[in-house]
Amino acid sequence: QFQLVESGGGLVQPGGSLRLSCAASDDTSDYYAIGWFRQAPGKEREGVSCISSTGLSTKDVESVKGRFTISRDNVKNTVYLQMNSLKPEDKGVYYCAMDTSYSSCRQLAVADFKIWGQGTQVTVSS
Repeated sequence: QFQLVESGGGLVQPGGSLRLSCAASDDTSDYYAIGWFRQAPGKEREGVSCISSTGLSTKDVESVKGRFTISRDNVKNTVYLQMNSLKPEDKGVYYCAMDTSYSSCRQLAVADFKIWGQGTQVTVSS
């Protein structure tokens, strides 16, 4: 059964960095857009970044532009989210998800992504 597994979360001080990984169980993910989402306590899940199947196109939400970078390595079936200059408001559970309909990024809408990982916790605190 195809699955996505996130890793790399943790506790970091404001201004620090983390790199999240999203490992796919097989190369099915190579053909679809992959997105990163986050959910803070008491808030709705929101889209953060998306990358096309080839990695040539990305899309970021305004609040993370210039700080977060999404990338992928299709040989390793893995998508990464490099997060720099982290802020307390970046705290939450981070999920990766696959858009099983498109290879390019559409809007970062939760409903468009059908396969989800279990999430990894990111805490930004001094």
